[in-house]
Amino acid sequence: MKTKLKALAGVVTLGLGLAAAGQANATNWVMLQGTEPDGMAERARLWGFIQPTYRSTSGTELPAGPWAGQPMQPNMIPTDLTSDSQFQLQRARIGVRGVAMPIDSKVNYFFLTEWGDNGITVGKGGAGVISDASITLNHIPGARVRLGLFKTPMSEEIFQGIGTMDYVNFTSFTDQQLNERHLPTDGIAACDPAADTLYSRYCESGNAFSDFGAARDTGAMVFDAFRQGDWEHTYAVMIGNGSGVNAGNTDNNLDTRAYWSSEWIFGGQGPRREGWKLYAWMHDGKRTILDSAELVAGNRVEREYDYERSGLGTTYRRGKYRFFAEYNQAEGMIFDGTDGGAVAGSLNNAGTAVSTFNLLPEEEADAYYLDFGYKVTPKIELDVRYDVQNRGTKSSAPGVERKFETVTLGAQYFFNRKSRLIVNYEFRDLEAPNLPSGAVPNQIGDAIDDRLSLQVFMAF
Repeated sequence: MKTKLKALAGVVTLGLGLAAAGQANATNWVMLQGTEPDGMAERARLWGFIQPTYRSTSGTELPAGPWAGQPMQPNMIPTDLTSDSQFQLQRARIGVRGVAMPIDSKVNYFFLTEWGDNGITVGKGGAGVISDASITLNHIPGARVRLGLFKTPMSEEIFQGIGTMDYVNFTSFTDQQLNERHLPTDGIAACDPAADTLYSRYCESGNAFSDFGAARDTGAMVFDAFRQGDWEHTYAVMIGNGSGVNAGNTDNNLDTRAYWSSEWIFGGQGPRREGWKLYAWMHDGKRTILDSAELVAGNRVEREYDYERSGLGTTYRRGKYRFFAEYNQAEGMIFDGTDGGAVAGSLNNAGTAVSTFNLLPEEEADAYYLDFGYKVTPKIELDVRYDVQNRGTKSSAPGVERKFETVTLGAQYFFNRKSRLIVNYEFRDLEAPNLPSGAVPNQIGDAIDDRLSLQVFMAF
C-alpha cells in the first residue's frame, strides 16, 4: 500500500508541475463532470435525460443442474428478472449544476437524481435516489478539489457520460466487475432457510446487495487538465469510502484511485470532440463480508479482502470513424453470478437451497474489448463491439473459470444532437473452458441467449 500511495503522490506532483505549462479549456470526462466551462457558466442550469428501453431474449430455461427447468438469470431482463421481454424506463435523471455565484465564482456544484429502473434504484420502493452531489473548489492552479458523491475516474466505458454511450448494455466485465454490487456475504455456501436461521434473512432475495456501485463513491478528488500544444493531459487522484452510492463507510476502510490520460486533440469540442486519447487507471481498496462457509459460536465470521481494479485503453474519433479499445484486470471480490445460473432468490427443485449471488473473494479476472463505429450518413452510425471476459483465472480447480464472449452489432439514428435511437443485437457465448463440453456448467453456458435491445435517448 505504501508503494501505491507514493505512486499516487508522484502523479499529483507531476500534474501540478505540468499544469504550470498552461490550463486546458477543452472538455474531457474528468473536467466535463467536475467543472463548469470558463466564461459560459451559469448560476443554475437544469438538465437531465430519459432512456426508454426494450430488451428481449428467447427465454431459454436452465437445461441442467439443481434448478433445471427454471428461468436462467442471464436470459431474464434486469432489474426485476421476472420476464425475458420487457419495456422499461432504464434511466430517468434530472439534476442541476452551475457556479456558486455571487458567493464564490471559483466554486461549482453538480447535483443529479435517478428515477429510472436500474441498479441505483432497485430496492428503493420506486423513490428517486441521489446519484451525484458534489462541489468543486477551483482556487488552486493545477489542483482543483472535488468533494462529495460523484462518478469516479476509471474505465472509459463506464466513466463516460451515459449520453454518449454507443450501446444499450455494458460489456460483461464492466457489468460484473466494475459496476460493483455491495454484497453482505460471499454467498458460496448453500442458502437453506430451514436449516440456517441466521443466514435466512439473505435467502429470500437471493443475498440482496445493500447498494450498487454505479461507478460512484463519496470522497475527495484532486484533479486538473492542461494543454501542451495539440495535446491535453489530465490527472485525478481520489480517496473515497468505497461504498458506491451509499452515503456511509460500511467497513471503516478507504479506497484510493488514480487516473491519467493524454489526448491529441484534432478539433471540435464537448463530449464528441475529435481526438486520440491514451489513458490508464487504478483502484485499490478493501471489502469486508461475512464468510458463508465458516461459523464461530454460531455466527458467521467477518473477513476482509482486497479489492483491486486497473486498466488501460485508447479512444479515437475523427470524421466518420470511431475506435475504442480497453484492457482491464480485477483482483479480489470477483462477482461470480448465481448458484446454478438461476434467478437469485429461486428455490431449487429439491426445496433444499435458494440461489444467491456469489463472490470469489480471492480470485482474479481480466478482459478486453474492441469497439468500432462508422457514420454512414450524418444521422446514421453503424457499430460493432467484441468483448471477452475471463473470470476466475487464478484457481487451479477446473470448474471455477468462465469465459464470456460477446459480439454486439449496433446502429444509431440521430434525430438531432440531443436525441437518438439505438438498436443492438448481442451474440453471447459462455463456457467453462477447463471442463468437458457435457459438464453441467457448459450445458448451462450453451443455453445463454442472444439479446435484442432498443433504446431512445433524449436529453434536455
